[in-house]
Amino acid sequence: MITPTDSTHSADKNPYLGSLSVLTSLFFIWGFITCLNDILIPHLKAVFTLNYAEAMLIQFCFFTAYFVVSIPSGYLVEKIDYKGGIIAGLAVAGLGCLLFYPAASLHSYPLFLAAFFVLASGITLLQVAANPYVTILGNPDTASSRLTTTQAFNSLGTTIAPYFGALFILATAVKTADEIKLLDSEELSAYQAAQAAAVQNPYLLLAAVLFAVAIIFTLIKLPKIESAKPQVSAVEDDVHASAWGYRHLVLGAIGIFVYVGGEVSIGSFLINFLGEPSIAGLAEQDAGKYVSFYWGGAMVGRFIGAAVMQQVQPGKVLTFNAVTAALLVLITMLGSGHLAMWTLLAVGLFNSIMFPTIFSLAVSALDKHTGQGSGILCAAIVGGAILPVVQGLFADRIGIQLAFFIPALCYCYIAYYGWKGYKPVAIK
Repeated sequence: MITPTDSTHSADKNPYLGSLSVLTSLFFIWGFITCLNDILIPHLKAVFTLNYAEAMLIQFCFFTAYFVVSIPSGYLVEKIDYKGGIIAGLAVAGLGCLLFYPAASLHSYPLFLAAFFVLASGITLLQVAANPYVTILGNPDTASSRLTTTQAFNSLGTTIAPYFGALFILATAVKTADEIKLLDSEELSAYQAAQAAAVQNPYLLLAAVLFAVAIIFTLIKLPKIESAKPQVSAVEDDVHASAWGYRHLVLGAIGIFVYVGGEVSIGSFLINFLGEPSIAGLAEQDAGKYVSFYWGGAMVGRFIGAAVMQQVQPGKVLTFNAVTAALLVLITMLGSGHLAMWTLLAVGLFNSIMFPTIFSLAVSALDKHTGQGSGILCAAIVGGAILPVVQGLFADRIGIQLAFFIPALCYCYIAYYGWKGYKPVAIK
């Protein structure tokens, strides 16, 4: 068996480079699928005439899966190893994509929500297996940089997805309830078929890709990794029964909760926000293409951040990015027109390194509790389920622009974590 300590950490070349290259494809795939939610939200909001809070149930069901499935996924990965977890995750995600076909055919919003949950369950299993696997495959001192690099390919997926979704899902204009009443039975049937196909065809293609990648991972060989023997950590002695005994992990879980919640909240509201007459007044399809700038910024920032964190302490980079993101959101709330539009889109650039940096800082110095810590952090991704709904409730009451105070508060907490909260201290 290969252990992380089998390699010489001072070596310039990572002996696991080939395996890491294969794993980057997974980060691309789940980034692409997750970001399609930002396109489906305004589409389904219009199709089912939903308010903002009801539309955010999409993100609620999607990210609730992380909370429900993460801990069981951790135990499953321990039983069937990282490769088995990856294959199982791809298969479950593929099944989730297939469920979009009957959901669109039956014009059923509850079935759509169920499909989102199943799809996210598969992606959760993928993340629980792949994220710690990447941190283990190489020098622990560069784990943040390595995970940030692979996450950059996740951002490549999130950059391409909005453009793809805008071309195919938002290409068919959605009629208002009053317009639908004017249609005769034949016209109504044709309209519903067109709306269904706009969702069905892209997700059938995604299902085929996921199953194909699962087969590929079944055939290839990946390193078998066992946890290294516990070493003396930055925390005095590893005397705790679980990862919950480490303050920096608990604070890191809160950091993951608010980061994902803030990032998803912004992405979920972008198309509707850019459609506001006082901002840009863009049509849905045009606004959908601009979402690529938000996620594209995250991709560029991750490549830059991976290089910067080879030289600068990750906590400092995290604090700088979080403070800048908070200021950009504040300008968005107070501004109008293209200023408010571009400051919000620019937040993506500073989101870039947050997830991988918080994740790697939070699991540092956990030794034998690293697996459990990874499960806790992945469960904290449930912030993407809760905070968009909270922001939706505020958007219905105080307006979509002022409701962005939710992600602004999230970035303030992340700045604290990068400044002080990440330091390994055992809870007495």
